[in-house]
Amino acid sequence: MRIEDTDQSRLVKGAEQQILEALEWLGLRWDEGPFKQSQRLPIYKKYTEELVEKGTAYYCFCTEARLEDLRKKLQEGGLAPRYDGLCRRLDKEEAKKRINKEEHVIRLAVPHEGVTHFNDLIRGEINFENSLLDDQVLLKSDGFPTYHLAVVVDDHLMEITHVLRAEDWISSTPKHLLLYEAFGWEPPVFGHLPLLRETDRSKLSKRHGSVGILEFKEEGYLPEALLNFLALLGWSHPQGKELFPLDEFIANLDLARISPTGPVFDREKLDWMNGEYIRAMETKILAERLVNYLKKYRGLEVDQAFLVKIVPLARERIKKLGEFEELAGFFFKDIAWSKEMFFQKGETGESSKERLAVVKDFFSKEPVWEAQVLEEKVRGLAKEHAWETPKLFMLLRVAVTGQTVSPPLFESMEILGKEKVLARLEKSLELVG
Repeated sequence: MRIEDTDQSRLVKGAEQQILEALEWLGLRWDEGPFKQSQRLPIYKKYTEELVEKGTAYYCFCTEARLEDLRKKLQEGGLAPRYDGLCRRLDKEEAKKRINKEEHVIRLAVPHEGVTHFNDLIRGEINFENSLLDDQVLLKSDGFPTYHLAVVVDDHLMEITHVLRAEDWISSTPKHLLLYEAFGWEPPVFGHLPLLRETDRSKLSKRHGSVGILEFKEEGYLPEALLNFLALLGWSHPQGKELFPLDEFIANLDLARISPTGPVFDREKLDWMNGEYIRAMETKILAERLVNYLKKYRGLEVDQAFLVKIVPLARERIKKLGEFEELAGFFFKDIAWSKEMFFQKGETGESSKERLAVVKDFFSKEPVWEAQVLEEKVRGLAKEHAWETPKLFMLLRVAVTGQTVSPPLFESMEILGKEKVLARLEKSLELVG
């Protein structure tokens, strides 16, 4: 685990902690670190000065004003902005005399002949003309390395064998390979993964609604479902499976099965997959997850043993933990009705009040409080009074749950208990009356 924080101007407060928290939530554990590049500055300085001594890097004293003027002139001439190598021609001894007096950076002396090439694990042979590459900055004037220097030094010292990163880093790879060559080090192998795409094939971005990992956690996605979903973006299981645990992904991962084409981030598929994981989860474990989720993101303290009773009724109807409160919150929260909810098409307040009163009176005398018995008795009431059964059920559902859509009505009533159901019927009568 390495925190690459050398660009101090772009540091975001709390970002490092979010990265670590997200990986821990996903169950992706690191073996070493975290190492912070900002705490390794003497290492980068040492290796950069070695390159200067070897003649493969040099001190550059050009000011920002000169560099900006150079950029403008090149752009006006239709050329790509790049350094013109002015300080590369300085005498090394003269440059050493100036470094303690003038602000400076250290640049790589890129060979301007030949081709830098590598075999990408996913895309095959890739070539770059050295004449098109810039003399990149290695060490900035503030003593911090650029990403390119720090990542090469650290990958070498940490014995990294494979570098897998997004395809928009392909253009940086020749810079890194030239650095490995300058140091005389064996480079790792590189593979560049496709970028995720929106459904319109555009690059996934915040502007289009993409979110950070912890926002998926807040919405109520399960880490194992999210990992499963991400594993299938650009890769396919050799047996064509859609649902599988992380260890099975690790066992079957073959870079040859990764497509270079950018996969679409399909939220509907993620929701489906998360729902499948919810339904397959053991009731006690799901109840525990819900207890923790409701406490952290909804500020609700709910008894886990009580949730164990509710989960079997709700799990088939939710795709995310975040949907549980809306569907089943009436079990553990006070509910609020609007008068209009009790008036179904073609009916008046009087008819609703009459039916609620009859049902309440009946329930108050009912000795057996079990779902099957309650349903049979209510159906009997509907038949006895010539009421439409679906409409009576809906009226009762609204009175008991405060919702027109809920888990199974009579099973919910059994869990709520006789006293709470009668209390809600009483409040409904007051509202309708």
